[in-house]
Amino acid sequence: MSNLETLVFQAESDFVSAIDAASLEQAKARYLGKSGSLTELLKGLGKLDPDARKQAGAAINIAKQRVEAALEARRDALRLAALEARLSEEALDVTLPARGHGRGGLHPVSRTLERIETLFRGIGFDVADGPEIETDFHNFTALNTPENHPARSMHDTFYLEGAEAVMLRTHTSPIQVRYMQAHVARHVGQDSMPEIRIIAPGRVYRVDSDATHSPMFHQVEGLWVGESVSFADLKGVVSDFLHRFFETDRLDVRFRPSFFPFTEPSAEIDVAFPTGPLAGRWLEIAGCGMVHPNVLGHCGIDAERYTGFAFGFGPDRLTMLRYGINDLRLFYDGDVRFLSQFR
Repeated sequence: MSNLETLVFQAESDFVSAIDAASLEQAKARYLGKSGSLTELLKGLGKLDPDARKQAGAAINIAKQRVEAALEARRDALRLAALEARLSEEALDVTLPARGHGRGGLHPVSRTLERIETLFRGIGFDVADGPEIETDFHNFTALNTPENHPARSMHDTFYLEGAEAVMLRTHTSPIQVRYMQAHVARHVGQDSMPEIRIIAPGRVYRVDSDATHSPMFHQVEGLWVGESVSFADLKGVVSDFLHRFFETDRLDVRFRPSFFPFTEPSAEIDVAFPTGPLAGRWLEIAGCGMVHPNVLGHCGIDAERYTGFAFGFGPDRLTMLRYGINDLRLFYDGDVRFLSQFR
């Protein structure tokens, strides 16, 4: 019996001395393994007579239970010590400043649109809106675009499947058509019609995609209709806007003759920057012209009495020039690393 007490005491000491799970398992094998001390004692019971076997077996089982209890206690202690060590390593210092949430900001194109709207509101223009899904009449016919025009091709325009002559608008000019029609309806029967001065910003869609084109992009079109509106007014408004948008009086602006079905005469608008990587180069930046009499007629406006001009800018392109961006696709990738520069 004294040998069992010594064995149990030695096992408890060895277990306590184990510093990790591996050394504890090695200590366990010395007592409870296939060749362990207690296992050998149990194997030797068969050599004893029945009375001695019964008494010795009971004593060995009690010793085995004490050894197993000591083993489990040490396992629990090692698990607890490992957990405490991990918690200590991963502890949070609550006295440190909180990380907080990332600060968002306006998309660069949204910044440009807001800037354009602010500048035109400052000279008396209203901001108009309209649907992005348009009819053939508002998108093409009312704008003097004939049926054989390339813009009506499936290669250039997103037509809605199963809806005849319905499409995603290819420009924001339909907003101008709808606004003129509503304006005429509001003032029907009056001796004269008040002037129309609006810009029409919004998303437009065309089948095109590369570094400088996107299937979805933005446009801002402007319209001024009145009794004495001239091309000189158009040049003054557009030139003033460009100088204020780019914040320089040294910007060169030129109007180059062109053709658009909805304006006559028509012009492309080019700019040349005085400094920077684009200095000395003419860049096409917009289109413009006097509103075609047929367009005014489609909207119920007397083209003999009223004239007007229209222009169209690409805010995406203006944003690229203002911020020095060389790939339009960056605007639509959703890369936070790019967008965070404009917070």
